[in-house]
Amino acid sequence: MDVLLGILIPFLGTVIGSFLVFFMKDKIQNKLEKFLLGFASGVMIAASVWSLLIPAINMSGKWVSPSFGFLAGILFLTIIDKITNKCDEPSMLFFAVTLHNLPEGMAVGVIFAAFLAHSIGVTLASAYALAIGIAIQNFPEGAIISLPMKASGQSKIKSFIYGVLSGVVEPIGAFLTICLTNIVVPILPFMLAFAAGAMIYVVVEELIPKIHEKERNSLGILGVALGFTIMMVLDITLG
Repeated sequence: MDVLLGILIPFLGTVIGSFLVFFMKDKIQNKLEKFLLGFASGVMIAASVWSLLIPAINMSGKWVSPSFGFLAGILFLTIIDKITNKCDEPSMLFFAVTLHNLPEGMAVGVIFAAFLAHSIGVTLASAYALAIGIAIQNFPEGAIISLPMKASGQSKIKSFIYGVLSGVVEPIGAFLTICLTNIVVPILPFMLAFAAGAMIYVVVEELIPKIHEKERNSLGILGVALGFTIMMVLDITLG
C-alpha cells in the first residue's frame, strides 16, 4: 500500500496543475498567452537539464548514452513533426511533456524497487521524498498542458483531461520499472536524455517562435526567466 501511494503522488501533482484551467477566463489575452508560453519554455528547459540530463549523466557515468539519447529525442520529434505535417503547438507540448513524464515515473519506480530490495541507504522516507519532489515539479507541467489547450479553443474539461493524461504515464512507468527492474534500469539514462531532447525540440521549434508572433514585447522572456528559475529551484531543493 505504501508503494502504491508513493508511485501515485507525482501523478497527483500533474492533476492539480491541470485543474488550474477551470480558473481561466474563456479567452486568454495575447500578452498573457506570451507570458505563459515563455513560462512553459523556461520550465521545460530547466526540467530538461536538472530533471533529465544531469540525472542521466550521473546514472551512466559517461557522456555516450545521454548524448545519443538527447539527439535521438530531437530526431524523433523532428520526424514525428514532419510525418504529421506540423502538429499544433498544444499537441506538441502534450507529446513532449508526456515523454518527459515517463522516465520520471521510471525514476520513482527505481527508488521504490530499491526500497523493496532493502538496498542500503534507501528508506521509505527517501522514496517518498523523491515522489513528493517530482509531484511539486509536475504542478507547473500540468498547467502548461491544460492552459495552452484552453487558449487554442478546447473546452476546459477536454483541456483538463489532456493535462491529466500527460501524467498517467508516470505511475505506469513506475509500476513497470518495479516489475522489470533488471531490464529497465540499464536503459534509463538513455530514456531520460531522450525525453530532454524531445522537450528542447518543442521549446525551440514551437514555443519560442509562437512568443514572437504578432507584436514583440518582453513578457515572453520574463516568462522564460521565471519558469526556468522556479523549476531550477524545485529541482535543486527537492531533487
